[in-house]
Amino acid sequence: MRQALWRAQETRWLAPILALGLAVSGFLKIADEVLEGEAHAWDSRILAWCRVAGQPDLPWGPLWFQEGMRDLTALGSPAVLAFAVLAAWGGLMLARQRGLAWLALGSAVGGQGLALALKAVFSRDRPDAVFHATVAAGHSFPSSHAMMSAVVFLTLAALLARLTPRTRLRLYVMGVAAVLSGAVGVSRVYLGVHWASDVAAGWAGGAAWALLCWQAAHWLGLGREDSGHSSGQDSRQETR
Repeated sequence: MRQALWRAQETRWLAPILALGLAVSGFLKIADEVLEGEAHAWDSRILAWCRVAGQPDLPWGPLWFQEGMRDLTALGSPAVLAFAVLAAWGGLMLARQRGLAWLALGSAVGGQGLALALKAVFSRDRPDAVFHATVAAGHSFPSSHAMMSAVVFLTLAALLARLTPRTRLRLYVMGVAAVLSGAVGVSRVYLGVHWASDVAAGWAGGAAWALLCWQAAHWLGLGREDSGHSSGQDSRQETR
């Protein structure tokens, strides 16, 4: 019995660490290919697939689809992500999950700083402006929209998942966050403002940061333990 419990506990510790290692190694692999110029051929080919043949300024698909992609890319904009983080921060503070609230806010601020630093280090140019179907400026690698949507959505989902004991609900929350982040990244390539490798690196970097923050919450004992304590306090106050 003790051996089975030990194995279960060991798996809970190792799984996120292995996932973190895979995310970091994935980012480093993509970065190496970008620096060596090996990613350019695939990047160019994927970008060409998103355009009408012979018309690099015209994205593939009907107008409603193009507008839908612009709506999706807005989900990864600084304004939307800042609103999501502040809304989650306020909700967690009201729920007396102050540790998770500040960790969520710190994760977003730290992730943004990391994204800006990586852009400055790699200083990669975006696709030619003729491909741009939306406004974009600054360096290309990694995609800030892809990375920050992963940082914000995945981190918030991981932290909120600690507040519920139901596995299905935790998986649902994480799944929705992953889909949102994925949709934002795909929209950046479709709209011609990022190379596919920029987005892939953004996903990897954002996932690594989210996993690190989730692990920090675990190490600090935030979430379920605090939730149970707060619930107990609330019930005692109601009884009084």
